[in-house]
Amino acid sequence: MTARTARGAAATTLAAALITGVAACSNPTGGTTARSAGGDSAVVGIATEPESLSPLLGYGKDGNSKIFDGLLTHDADMKLKPALATALPEVSADGLTYTYALRRGVKFSDGAPFSAKDVVFTYKAILDPRTNNASKTELDAIAGVEARGDDTVVFTLKYPYAPFAERTVLPIAPEHIAGRQDVNSGDFASRPVGTGPYLLTGWSKGEKLSFRSNPGYWGGEPAVKKFTMAVIKDDDVRATRLRSGELDAAVLPPNLAAALGAKGGAAPRTVLAAKTFDYRTVTLPTHHEVTGDVAVRRALDIAVDRRAMVDRLLEGAGKPAYGPVPTDSPWFTAGTERAHDLDGAKKILDDAGWKPGADGVRVKDGVRAAFPLWYTSGDKIRQDHALAFASDAKKAGIEVTTEAGTWEVIEPRMKTDAVLAGGGSPADPDFDQYQLLTSSLGGDGFNNMGRYDNPAVDRALTEARESGDRAVRKAAYDTVQRELVKNPGYVFLTHIDHLYVVNDTWEGLTTQVEPHDHGLGSGPWWNVETWKPKQKQK
Repeated sequence: MTARTARGAAATTLAAALITGVAACSNPTGGTTARSAGGDSAVVGIATEPESLSPLLGYGKDGNSKIFDGLLTHDADMKLKPALATALPEVSADGLTYTYALRRGVKFSDGAPFSAKDVVFTYKAILDPRTNNASKTELDAIAGVEARGDDTVVFTLKYPYAPFAERTVLPIAPEHIAGRQDVNSGDFASRPVGTGPYLLTGWSKGEKLSFRSNPGYWGGEPAVKKFTMAVIKDDDVRATRLRSGELDAAVLPPNLAAALGAKGGAAPRTVLAAKTFDYRTVTLPTHHEVTGDVAVRRALDIAVDRRAMVDRLLEGAGKPAYGPVPTDSPWFTAGTERAHDLDGAKKILDDAGWKPGADGVRVKDGVRAAFPLWYTSGDKIRQDHALAFASDAKKAGIEVTTEAGTWEVIEPRMKTDAVLAGGGSPADPDFDQYQLLTSSLGGDGFNNMGRYDNPAVDRALTEARESGDRAVRKAAYDTVQRELVKNPGYVFLTHIDHLYVVNDTWEGLTTQVEPHDHGLGSGPWWNVETWKPKQKQK
């Protein structure tokens, strides 16, 4: 990040960060929560909830599920380590075979034994064309999966997919329960059974998810015996409930976090920050006569003042975004940064025949340079980004009308209307880019929302996905990022840091590098099963 203003530096010192974006999969409302009981209980405030708790439908696919385990998991530094497997996989010389040895003696929370057949069932169920899992393309490399006895699983790949091991943090479901139900409509999605450190005891939609520790957990029963995730969409309400003692921790925006984390308050609290791959972007639908014009796209891409958004909207808690890959990632392509250049934007539009009309809005062949931009209702951060984008676009002669709505309202409009969207994953660049940009997924739910269609990008994404050579992959992703400069089907605005305020009563609290977070798997509670109560001083 470039030099900050004094205010931005202060915000960073405070570890200021933002509430995670409203997930494409949900739009919950806040509700009344149980009071924090202290001792061996913890209540945390999150902004969103999932539609399902079934791994077969996408829950926990990036790890950190409290109910389930994957074959592997991540440590605090996002390095892979064994979970249900006893070690990292053995990989064949050609990169096409991954062999996992499994832990013995692991049981599901209903007492049934875990074995290789559950792993095979989970992956085959997700890959089944009848399963409504929008993320199944993430497992496209799998040609087959088989059990060799109870304690060994072998995956065979179609091509040497370099980050495949990262995909095996996916939670494992029990065949004896989930396999006897309809994958899409069975009650396993709301009454899950897993091998994880916690058991779900209740789920009041839009209000809270309640858990209790699993006494038979193979990793040892957690010290936090009761764990509640309170779904509170509104920032101010979340802060109020933390201040009143109803919550032990919460995700908060910078100004509220600064106040609640300040020393001298009614209760000692800790402010924790997490760096993220979480970005905010504006989709530029290919099937709109204005946003589908490459000149308009290029002009908008340099008309936006990303640095001002970081300083003013995020109070320094983030960095400018020029694509899905943050500038401090080794996968970022140096030289693809775009400086704020309003005069340059105007020249691009002039040269392309978009001339200012009487009202200042540009016109070409009778078409006004105008389009709507949707953001999710109640999401202050997305609203602020949308308004700032519209203001910058207006200076270039492009009229952007901001609209708020639920995802139910927005999704049918995504083919032609722009959306203030979010995404990002730190595990591998394939996770960031393939579903976002490949034309084959255009119009597939929330994949490639703008229906971006660039043959050079398609070829590079496939080459990067199918190569096991890091140098080849880096060159391919360099091509993708350079193509986004030439034809930006999305205007990336900022990468957002996340900030959490936690009562200072627990030991073992840390954060990881986080994805575009949906509330349950990220935050200081990513490892709540390892927390210990602080010893009171006498």
